[in-house]
Amino acid sequence: MRIANLCMPFLLLILAATVEVSGAQFESVGSVEKTDPGFDAIVPSGAKIEKVATCCKWLEGPVWTHQGYLVFADIPGNRILKWTPEGGISVFLQPSGYLGKETFAGPESGSNGMTLDRRGRLTVAGHARRNVYRLETMSSKSQITVLADRYQGKRLNSPNDLVYARDGSLYFTDPPYGLPTQGDSDPQKELDFNGVFRIRGAISQKPGAPPDPAKLELIIKDLTRPNGIAFSPDEKYLYIAVSDPQHKVWMRYDVKPDGTVENGKVFYDATSAPGDGGPDGIKVDEKGNLYGAGPDGVWVFSPDGKHLGTFKIPERVANLNWGDDGRMLYITASSSLYRIRLKIAGVRP
Repeated sequence: MRIANLCMPFLLLILAATVEVSGAQFESVGSVEKTDPGFDAIVPSGAKIEKVATCCKWLEGPVWTHQGYLVFADIPGNRILKWTPEGGISVFLQPSGYLGKETFAGPESGSNGMTLDRRGRLTVAGHARRNVYRLETMSSKSQITVLADRYQGKRLNSPNDLVYARDGSLYFTDPPYGLPTQGDSDPQKELDFNGVFRIRGAISQKPGAPPDPAKLELIIKDLTRPNGIAFSPDEKYLYIAVSDPQHKVWMRYDVKPDGTVENGKVFYDATSAPGDGGPDGIKVDEKGNLYGAGPDGVWVFSPDGKHLGTFKIPERVANLNWGDDGRMLYITASSSLYRIRLKIAGVRP
């Protein structure tokens, strides 16, 4: 366990500029802030944070598809968007979350985090749809397979983020942010906890088949606001970001041979750190470094929990993922999509 190190960082300012990539020009914004010399092994000299697209109010869940483009969620817009350097932003799927006929009563009607299974199928945390679902093809007209929607007969809260294990099981977090009031006392909330779940053998569920309640397991029950989720590269550890404003922490659990977890410990505590935002989406690179949405940007940690540095973003960060050749980190933050090229490739679905 490490407590947030708030000592003065070495600040590497990135000046406003325009960068041309594949015929497109993108503005350079923000800064790279180093808090430990180990950051140099991750960030190239002169690396720039680029703003590549702007739209919407709250973007989430970026994932680079096997077809070579990025999809991400516009939560208030209830849609999944597609981005390419050449074509910019277009609508990939709408609605992506809430399906009711009445106007949604809350602020976040759409889907949330996304990932791919090893067959390249897009798997979505339905958020306001209150389920986890999979698209059988990369098409807005694809057949949709619901992987989970209830636990012990009660509706899920609002699945937030997810990750596959190598055995094809799917792990996901279930806080209440997709409910109308986003709180634990919401009248629509049926579970009395905000859990982390595992769907055993999710990848093998047949297209269109209903979810199998017997395969949905509750693996963590005592976190106030479980949010981002990721495995270490060797899958010995499961990381959970806790987005509770009173306890801004990243947790680490030992993964047991049967896929459940134990020995939960605080990996890093940023509760006292200044800045907008808190722990949200998380990912890891091939060396086991952890990247997490946090106060004022993306925080980067070594595998042993040392804060190496931060990518300062001028908007509140929600989530992140790797694309292109695996060394380009894409970041969704409020209204815009950002990216930065790094030295180490990320672990991609």
